Amino acid sequence: MEMDTLRDLFIDELRDTYHAEGQLVKALPRMAKKAESDELKAAFEQHLEETKSHQERVEEVFDLFEEKPKTKVCKGMQGIIEEGKEMMSEDMAPDVMDAALIAAAQRAEHYEMAAYGTLRTYAKLLGNDEAARILQSILDEEGATDKKLTQLATRINVEATTPDA
Repeated sequence: MEMDTLRDLFIDELRDTYHAEGQLVKALPRMAKKAESDELKAAFEQHLEETKSHQERVEEVFDLFEEKPKTKVCKGMQGIIEEGKEMMSEDMAPDVMDAALIAAAQRAEHYEMAAYGTLRTYAKLLGNDEAARILQSILDEEGATDKKLTQLATRINVEATTPDA
């Protein structure tokens, strides 16, 4: 795709983010299955539903720009997910695995927050307030998920500091 304008860059980044969400839809069930903590499992399952909603709202943004929803391979999220897969294959105590899962999930959340913040700013500059509103709402949800993971980590990380007897 040739990029001569901010709109071109916006659509390219939107395609990348759309693909990232699709990758997370596949990764989150594996993470939930691997989690020991019921609260962490529930957080991953809830975020899976939110992620599906994010995909739908990104499709709305494509529509607002009169573009068909298409993906561009998101290598950044691919790398984050690949690292997560490697980590999940390690032999860890259950509470240590939960701590590692939270760390992996927060890497993904922070990546998404950066993407949605940028997209929201571009949408504003392009004069599309509705797209900016949608992207801000997704950004807010990503931030809330990150905060929830941090709250879970305060307990789970402490539990992971001592070996199981």
